[in-house]
Amino acid sequence: MTPSVRLIAVDIDGTLIDSTLDIPQPNLKALRRAHEAGIHVVLVTGRRHRFAMPVAEQLGFEFCLISSNGAITRSTNGTLHHADMLPKFVAHKLCRHMSEFSGCTVLTFDKEERGAIVVERADELGSNIQRWIDKNRTYIEEIAPITTALVCDPVQAMFCGTIERMQPAELRLRDGALANEISVLKTQYDHRDLCILDVLKHGCSKGSAVARWAEHLGIARSEVMAIGDNYNDVEMLEFAGYPVLMANASDDLKERGWRVTLHNEDCGVAAAVEEVLAGV
Repeated sequence: MTPSVRLIAVDIDGTLIDSTLDIPQPNLKALRRAHEAGIHVVLVTGRRHRFAMPVAEQLGFEFCLISSNGAITRSTNGTLHHADMLPKFVAHKLCRHMSEFSGCTVLTFDKEERGAIVVERADELGSNIQRWIDKNRTYIEEIAPITTALVCDPVQAMFCGTIERMQPAELRLRDGALANEISVLKTQYDHRDLCILDVLKHGCSKGSAVARWAEHLGIARSEVMAIGDNYNDVEMLEFAGYPVLMANASDDLKERGWRVTLHNEDCGVAAAVEEVLAGV
């Protein structure tokens, strides 16, 4: 049975877009049909708001964009609805705690200018995120030590590198020293040998942001559909009454028993949304 859905929350990378980094036409058409049917659509991404906007604009209608893994909720027209910043004193403690990974550290701030992204040295981040560096170069500022940039609360901190390099970093982040002050969300792409560890304010996640937005709209949890593909989507999928996992997700995520749609290269979002629309 297809449930009654009033809100569709969709991840971007590995879910909505394919390897061309654009939204395939079937996905566009399905989400536009959902919007026309009165269903609320929200994109929920680990990307910064500005970095997500070129994808969001392809949909062609105004909606809410949840970015930075739930830290920022802002409409595509620029209206800010909510911000969960990482307190700068916590960010200071985090940087000290993770000092051996300073070359892998990225701080992001909620502004659209140089300094929105701060690293100690961009060339230390690794070739597997070169595309991200190139696209964000206008906003990247190199500051050493990186804690010097903490004159205000950042949106989040990020540690990124090869999967092997990030394994000890993840263990360090989860050792309990900052357990009541931070949330750690992982995104991993095995085919790119890339692991991203996002550190946000305690309790902040895609799931908490979608829950807050659904409450704002007066929509019950049972009426929420969420579509994702990675570990940073887990809280969102757990919250949704109708969770859908992409076929390109890892096998361990598939073991959680969520409904599995098609691969992102095969327009899995369209397939999932069309099932809902068939019951509207």
